Amino acid sequence: MHYIDHFGEKSSDYLQFRPDYPQALYQYLAGLVSKHDLAWDCGTGNGQAASRLADYFKQVIGSDINQAQLDIAIKKENVNYFCWPSEKTDLQNASVDLITVAQALHWFDLDSFYQEVKRVAKYTGIVAAWCYSLGFIHPDVDIFIKRLYSDVLGANYWPKQREYIDNEYQTIPFPFKRIESPAYHIEKSMNFTQLIGYLNTWSAVKEYQQLNQENPINLIFADLQMAWGDPTAERVMTWPIHLLVGHVF
Repeated sequence: MHYIDHFGEKSSDYLQFRPDYPQALYQYLAGLVSKHDLAWDCGTGNGQAASRLADYFKQVIGSDINQAQLDIAIKKENVNYFCWPSEKTDLQNASVDLITVAQALHWFDLDSFYQEVKRVAKYTGIVAAWCYSLGFIHPDVDIFIKRLYSDVLGANYWPKQREYIDNEYQTIPFPFKRIESPAYHIEKSMNFTQLIGYLNTWSAVKEYQQLNQENPINLIFADLQMAWGDPTAERVMTWPIHLLVGHVF
């Protein structure tokens, strides 16, 4: 199995447990372009970003290589989904006002993707890519999440591309004229069961399970549960967003 095929497994879990991006982020990005005819969300997954961009653009195209994700993607009248690789689409030349990539740029063949961006973007087009790094809840809980992330999974189960996220997208190639952008973060309220659901969406957790036939979360589960306390109690998890924005031309 190719590593990114993990994102096609239990696709509904991503929609249920992964955090959503703040409305202010989409408002900001829409405000950067003078025309709002077409936005392309590449690596759209379950359409989280594409469906929100639909509030600002006449038409939105969401593309992904995992059909299982697209099958459960959020439906809107002005959003169309296609199973395309990031490097080759059926989009017309110079047709796209805004190109977005949410938590997926590090998976792409970057040189080929950027060539496709230059082909499909309008002369006034904007490209934006963002990721979110390890979230935090409370120091007593965070220590066990970090243990799972770094000690249990670490370099053996996270792919090399994960370094781009650990480095907050500061080292990933981005050959466009950068625009300084505001700082954003994600917040999501969850109980203990929902936290475990979120951790189970980590691609490295799935890689560990495939190779070892056991769930690595079990190694920290008891400690994590004790630190959490009442499993029905809700806590707020916060993730910093690391945003790259640029003029395509």
